[in-house]
Amino acid sequence: MPGAGLIAPHAVPVGRFAPSPSGPLHFGSIVAAVGSCLSARHGGGRWLLRIEDVDAPRTVAGAADGILRTLERLGFEWDGPVLRQSGRTAAYRDAFERLRAGGSIFGCACTRREMADSALARDGTRRYPGTCRDGLPPGRVARAWRLRVAPGVVGFDDGVQGRVEEDVAADVGDFVLLRADGLFAYQLAVVVDDAAAGVTEVVRGADLLDSTARQIVLQRLLGYPTPAYAHLPVASNAAGEKLSKQTLARAVDGAEPARVLVDALDFLGQGPPAGLADGGTTAVWTWARANWSMARVPRRRAVPAPRYG
Repeated sequence: MPGAGLIAPHAVPVGRFAPSPSGPLHFGSIVAAVGSCLSARHGGGRWLLRIEDVDAPRTVAGAADGILRTLERLGFEWDGPVLRQSGRTAAYRDAFERLRAGGSIFGCACTRREMADSALARDGTRRYPGTCRDGLPPGRVARAWRLRVAPGVVGFDDGVQGRVEEDVAADVGDFVLLRADGLFAYQLAVVVDDAAAGVTEVVRGADLLDSTARQIVLQRLLGYPTPAYAHLPVASNAAGEKLSKQTLARAVDGAEPARVLVDALDFLGQGPPAGLADGGTTAVWTWARANWSMARVPRRRAVPAPRYG
């Protein structure tokens, strides 16, 4: 049952991996890819690949193609064409307009500087104080558009982290759906894309755990089904920092593919046998698909992986 380390079963599970093309894949990215792929494949399901390039200013030229090459070198196989968010603007606009027609969205004139003294939400962002919720201040125009969040606890049973509950209105406040630069926000894009692709399970890093309640709020307002969630521990360096481009995490491009996969399996608590990497990526994938267990994944939200830090 969810909360005891398993994902709720579906007749045909559909999972996905959705990297952002802000740089090459590092070990933490591979952990998420391995976990999401094996969860879907072990259940006889489909695994999709999506490039999350909705945040155009953070997109690095050539990074998306590099991500695909790295995944292929590691032996990943995905179903169907690769979806790119940069070509999905019309779908996000449609969902946005549906929410606006239902009175769920309002314009906001606040700048980041004006919100600098607001309380911090648990994901480190600033909690919106509701300044423009009942109308724009005199002489101001909307810069961004926010979702009007109703009070109340949103809860879900995470396949790794157990029961998670959050009052989005109290902790985050009304969050942005259309940014001041004219780009649709991650929270809206990912919800629309998961629903359109028929995703039934979202297996990703625990760094995104605090986004889940917001996404469930949107799913309910848009009439979308809520997938099962499992948030894997995040790989950190020796200093305890999440592996990322900002913390100078090394790309896995130069590492031996089978060894990277075995290290990811070991990180995820799967207990791969000694010498498994000697058989190459095919042997690793064969063993992993047959032996995958979400129940063995560590519940901690961060686990050191200094070899790749």
